Amino acid sequence: MKIEKLTENKIRVIVNSEDLKNNNLDYQTIMEKPIESQKLFLEMLLKAEKEVGFYTEGYKLLVEAFSSSDGLFVFTITKYVEKPATPPNKLKVKPKKKVKNVNPNSSTSIYQFSSFEEFCEFCTAMHHIPNFQPKHLAKNIALYVFNDTYYLILSNINTDSTYIHTFYSTISEFASLASHSETFKMKLLEHGKPIMKKNAIETGIKYFLS
Repeated sequence: MKIEKLTENKIRVIVNSEDLKNNNLDYQTIMEKPIESQKLFLEMLLKAEKEVGFYTEGYKLLVEAFSSSDGLFVFTITKYVEKPATPPNKLKVKPKKKVKNVNPNSSTSIYQFSSFEEFCEFCTAMHHIPNFQPKHLAKNIALYVFNDTYYLILSNINTDSTYIHTFYSTISEFASLASHSETFKMKLLEHGKPIMKKNAIETGIKYFLS
């Protein structure tokens, strides 16, 4: 079992088959009988408190889980922190943000980060995924900056990669999908400033882990 602290209020827990066996659990039990998974969940929280200082007493928790193709379970646990109520005379209604849907069959994907630090945090998260190899994800992965926004450009994506779903799930926590468009990609290559022209994730993992 591996614990990774993403933010002050969010962690990722990677559970392997041995952890499941020790708790007499399998995929079906976790998804259909959460009560029987309680022992494993408490074990995760205790380990998180001890290793990364993630304290959950008094907080409501949001737990998201998915299984990877290599038999691992990945849990994302978020502490729900209530924000102070906005005074009536200052209440503002924000327009709903349109979220673009990922096309898992696209050969090009472009994600935008609000800062270089967020890109580094993303690289740290990918580094903790067992056996992850960026070169099997796409033919080239580049990082460009354009209008003070950092863009990760994936070209010739291997849609059959065993890491594709893990990648999309992980990057959604740190960046937003900008486009699948080749036209937008060419615009970034022409007008943007290259930070890492190739192997951006590998380079980020090697030199810029947060």
